[in-house]
Amino acid sequence: MSTTICQVMGFVVSSLGVVGCMVSTAMDMWSTQDLYDNPVTAVFQYQGLWRSCVRQSSGFTECRPYFTILGLPAMFQAVRALMIVGIVLGILGLLVCIFALKCVRIGSMEDSAKANMTLTSGIMFIIAGLCAITGVSVFANMLVTNFWMSTTNMYQGMYQGMQNIQNRYTFGSALFVGWVAGGLTLVGGIMMCLACRGLIPEESRYKAVSYNASGRNISYRTGPYKVGSGYEPETKTRKGAGYEEAARSEDGRRSYPSKYDYV
Repeated sequence: MSTTICQVMGFVVSSLGVVGCMVSTAMDMWSTQDLYDNPVTAVFQYQGLWRSCVRQSSGFTECRPYFTILGLPAMFQAVRALMIVGIVLGILGLLVCIFALKCVRIGSMEDSAKANMTLTSGIMFIIAGLCAITGVSVFANMLVTNFWMSTTNMYQGMYQGMQNIQNRYTFGSALFVGWVAGGLTLVGGIMMCLACRGLIPEESRYKAVSYNASGRNISYRTGPYKVGSGYEPETKTRKGAGYEEAARSEDGRRSYPSKYDYV
């Protein structure tokens, strides 16, 4: 029962994480304009992975997609690739996980096959979560670097008596959504890997080995144990030409065969 609960919870958590990754990738607020020095402005700018938008004070918003791919920075394109890879792996992991659920019966699928599928989906979720977290972290590092560079240039212009106005960008809401979604996907993958251990059928560690005697097969008949007094008649025969071992009589004396016994 605990294995089923862990598997279902891993599937639910991973599903939320994958959906969050898709939402984060499609959002436009990966970077937003910093309004610390100018809280009142007529234009507010924010950018995403696929387009940049401008919102005016009147409420009108205009978005423009990036018409170029080669003109974008290499790190920016790397973030795109990481998010797309994470989403693709997450979707494939969900498809595999649906068939691997223990509560879902498909034909005569054995538990060992479900265990392998559960482990595969868990590894896919872990890689997808790592891709999402890495992509968001790389974009955040780019923002931090550009922010301090813009701040330095701004203060240098002020000291030189030159008016240098630059737009600084800070973290957008999409970054936090991406971090949370990547973490959920990673946790869901770990839970799926833990559930895989409970689906593996238990096999005996030591297997019985049967040994057959090289000689004749001897059959033993079980029966009640009879205690003898040592004076019961015992008849033994030996192979030989006309020879028989004398049988013991009831009183313990040995009787020899007569001449009529050989006729």
